[in-house]
Amino acid sequence: MAVAVQLDFNGATLEHYDRINEAIGRLPGGPASRHELFHWVTDTGDGFRVVDVWETRESFDRFLHERLEPAFAELGLGQEPEVRFFDVYNYSVGERFRS
Repeated sequence: MAVAVQLDFNGATLEHYDRINEAIGRLPGGPASRHELFHWVTDTGDGFRVVDVWETRESFDRFLHERLEPAFAELGLGQEPEVRFFDVYNYSVGERFRS
């Protein structure tokens, strides 16, 4: 089942977000990581929030441990993000329609 993941990086900046993406090799505008269905980010005034939709919770956990956590350590972010999970009943991406 697809899962939405909300990560709140309190006290961080969008510059930190850009540095994290650079460290993991993600380019602005995509493509998304393997098994990641959707990704967006916003400034919260006290940090930034990332919301992703992943194919499964396990695929997100693998990405977190293999890619994100090493980047956090390399960049010295210190505080771990607050993470919340939501079951996804349905999602839409782009212009995909049944024929």
